[in-house]
Amino acid sequence: MFSFIWPIALVVFSNTVYQICAKSVPEKVSPFASLTVTYLVGAIVTTILHYALFPGKSMIKQFSMMNWAPFVLGIVIVGLEVGWIYAYKAGWQVSTGSIVQSAFLAVALIFVGALLYHEAITWNKILGIVICLIGLVFINM
Repeated sequence: MFSFIWPIALVVFSNTVYQICAKSVPEKVSPFASLTVTYLVGAIVTTILHYALFPGKSMIKQFSMMNWAPFVLGIVIVGLEVGWIYAYKAGWQVSTGSIVQSAFLAVALIFVGALLYHEAITWNKILGIVICLIGLVFINM
C-alpha cells in the first residue's frame, strides 16, 4: 500500500512547494533566467540521485536507451514552468489558478486516455467533467 501512496504524496508535497516557488519568482527576473538556475540545480540533484539509487549503472548507457519522450518532456516542462510564472505575474491567485488548470487538465486527460490509451469514457467520467466545469464557474465567481 505504501508503494502506491508515497508517489502521490511526493507529487502533492512537491507541487505545493513548486507553486510557492513559482509565485515567489521576483517580478523583475526573467522567467527564463530563473528556470536556467532551476534546471541547473535539477540536473545536479538528478545526477546525484541517479548514482545514489542506481549504483553501477552508467548514465551514458541510460542515455543511449532513451526514446523521444525525455526530449519532448524537457520542452513541455519549460512550457509548464514559464506558464505558471507568467500566470502568477498576470495576477492569478495560488488558490484558484491551480484548481482552474487542474479541472481543464482532468477533462483533457480523459480524452487523451481514451484516444491514446484506449481507456473507457464512462458515464462517471462524463459526470465528473460536468462537475469540474460547474466547479470552475463557482471558483471564478
